[in-house]
Amino acid sequence: MKEYIYGRNPVIEVLKNRKVDKLYIQKGDKEGSIKKIYALAKEQSILITETNKKKLDEMSKGENHQGIVALVSGFEYSSLDEIIDSCDENGRVLILERIEDPHNLGAIARSAEAAGFNGIIIPKHGSVYVNDAVYKTSAGAIENIKVTIETNLSQAIDKLKENNFWVYGTDMGEESYSDTDLTGRVAIVIGNEGRGIGHSVKKNCDKIISIPMKGSINSLNASCAASIIMFEVLRQENEKNILQKR
Repeated sequence: MKEYIYGRNPVIEVLKNRKVDKLYIQKGDKEGSIKKIYALAKEQSILITETNKKKLDEMSKGENHQGIVALVSGFEYSSLDEIIDSCDENGRVLILERIEDPHNLGAIARSAEAAGFNGIIIPKHGSVYVNDAVYKTSAGAIENIKVTIETNLSQAIDKLKENNFWVYGTDMGEESYSDTDLTGRVAIVIGNEGRGIGHSVKKNCDKIISIPMKGSINSLNASCAASIIMFEVLRQENEKNILQKR
C-alpha cells in the first residue's frame, strides 16, 4: 500500500532508509534542507515533480508539509524475534497497549529512538499503525526503530520473559519508577490514553511502577509518561556504567 510522507525531516529520514517512489516539492522552494532533499533524490534517481501548495495540502490532508511530500510503499514492520535479536544485555523494548492517537505514537517513537530503545510492540487490534501522521510527529525517527505488530500482547510478554526481559507495567498508586531498578533487559508497558493497561496484560507484568504526581490531574498523556520512564531507564544504565568503570 502506498502512502504519503510529508515534512522535511521525515522525508530526509525516509530517503536514507527506504525506497521512495516519487517526490513532490513546492514550486520555487529550493532553500535550506530542501537542497539536501534534492541531492539525496538525485543520488537515487528519484522522480521529482514540482507542484503548487494546494496540491501538497491535499496530499498531507492539511497538515504542515513544509513544501515537500514523498510517495512511498507502506512501512516495513519487524518481527518480535528481530527485535529480541537486536538487543544486548541492556536491551530495551516498549509495549504499547492500544495507543489510538497517531500523534502519541509518533511522539513515543521519537523519544524511544532518542533513549536508545530497540523496538516497539503494538497490538494487532485497537491500535493505530504507522502512518503519515506518525512519521511527521516522530520527525522521521520511526524509520530508525523496529516496530512489530503482535496479535496477543500477553504471549509477546511471555516470549520476552523467556529471553530474560523484566517487564514493567505503568499504573497509578504503585512503586515509584525512580525507586525501581530498571537496568538490564527491560520491557515497559504503556497503556491506552484513557483506560490504561488492561487486566490480562497487567497481571502478566513482573512489576507495576508509577510516576508520582502532586497536581489535581492524576494522569499524564501517554507519550509524556512513556518519555519519563524511558529516559529513567537510560539514566540508570548510564549511572551503572559509570560505577562499573570506577
